Order: sequence, then C-alpha cells, then structure tokens
Amino acid sequence: MDGDNVEKSILERFGFKYNKRSVHTGRTIMLEELSNLLEAVPDAIVYDDYIKAIIDQNCLLKRSSSSRTITANFLTELYSLDPTISIFRNLLFFWNRDEEGRPLLAMLCAFCRDRVLNYSFKAIKSLEHNAEVKKKSIEELIDEMEPNRFSESTLQSMARNILSSWTKSGHLKGRRDKVRVQAKATPATVAYAIYLGYLEGQRGPALFETTYMEINDCSKEMAIELAENASARGWIFFKRIGNVMEISLPNLITKEEADLIYEQN
Repeated sequence: MDGDNVEKSILERFGFKYNKRSVHTGRTIMLEELSNLLEAVPDAIVYDDYIKAIIDQNCLLKRSSSSRTITANFLTELYSLDPTISIFRNLLFFWNRDEEGRPLLAMLCAFCRDRVLNYSFKAIKSLEHNAEVKKKSIEELIDEMEPNRFSESTLQSMARNILSSWTKSGHLKGRRDKVRVQAKATPATVAYAIYLGYLEGQRGPALFETTYMEINDCSKEMAIELAENASARGWIFFKRIGNVMEISLPNLITKEEADLIYEQN
C-alpha cells in the first residue's frame, strides 16, 4: 500500500487493513463466491444482509453450517461486505457498471486488505510476460516477509492460493504451471485504482504511478485513456491539459471522507 500521506488509522476507516492475518492460509480471493453473493443479494444495504444470505439462506450452496460461517468470515476479511465502508461501497459501484473489470476490481479490493497478497505482488510485477512463476519462489517470498512464522506445509498452501488469486485476476494463466500474462484493465479498474490512490493522499499525475495502477497492468498512456473513458461515463472527473491533470471523485468520496483526507494532508 503506497501512501504515507494519510495515517493508517484513517485508511482503516476507509476499509484498508494492516494486520498480519491472511485469507490465503486457506483460500484465494474467492472471486466466484463474491460474484455469486453479489448476484444473490443485489440490493443489500447493510453487512447483515450479506451474512444472512450466506449463513441462513445458503446462497453459496455450502454443505454445512460451519463451512457457511467460515466462508462468511473469509469474505468479510477480504472485502468487508459492509456498504458503509468506503472501499467496498465503491467496489460495488464499479462492479455494477463494468462486468469485464470484475476480476481486477476484486483483486484491487482484496489487495488493500490482505497483507500477504499485497506483498506477493513484488513477484508478479517483476515477471516478463510469458515467464513461468515457480511456486517455490512465492513460498520464499512469504517466508521472507514473516521469517519462520509459517510451517513448510502452510507456506506451500499459501503459495498455491496466492498463485490462484493472481490467476483469477488475470495476471497469470495455466493450471499447474503458471505463466505471466497481461491482465485486462478497464475504465472501472483504472478509476478504482485512482480512487484508492486518492484515499492515500496521491494527486494529479501521481495517481497513475501507484501500485494500484501497476496492478492494472497497462501503460500509463492506456491508463489515461481509460480514465478519460471513465470520466466520459460520469464515474470520475478527469481533465488533462498538457501535463496538468485535474482529478476529482465526487461520486466516490463523501464529504465526511473528503474532510478526513483533507485533515491528514
């Protein structure tokens, strides 16, 4: 996570997480479960609406009550599932407007909330396209992040899940052997990346140089073009004159959130 301009305590109120827990000890970014949940409860207003759908209504078709509870907990860890939390509220905003961008949108949100997933991007972004990524290298990266914290079997499981997550987001392909490919950026994924960088205090051209924009896996020129597309759709305000960029997010950031950011900058 990029910015030091806004205090972590403020970012946590927006939905960022900085603790050491990781869903990837047992799951991936759970793209299918998230998709099925949001389809099953399209008009949810509060967190409890999602939890009731998972546990009471079994909308994800789990075999036992314990697996329903575990799934609800993991999805909460990754996405918050709370429409009052800024980064989930705006995940929903873009999710409902850009179906093609959903895999990257899910990754961007989970990236803000899962420390191991966040750290693993070091390995993904360093790969040339069509280069193979070795599971062992991910195991070593996780162990480097938290030396001797995880057993060998846990490291192996986490590495498999991390690679699966980056496959679901479109950065890797292959079943057993994973190779680097280009993920599919869209107007929504670029706008969401701009929004996440904005929360951290970045402004102007710096919004196209964040890790969130790197996850979009496209050139700066393409990102600017997609941002202009998002602006044309009314999702964000983006205006460029030469090297000067004006960016604002009136549809994504409430007045209260804007005041919090302003106070910290």
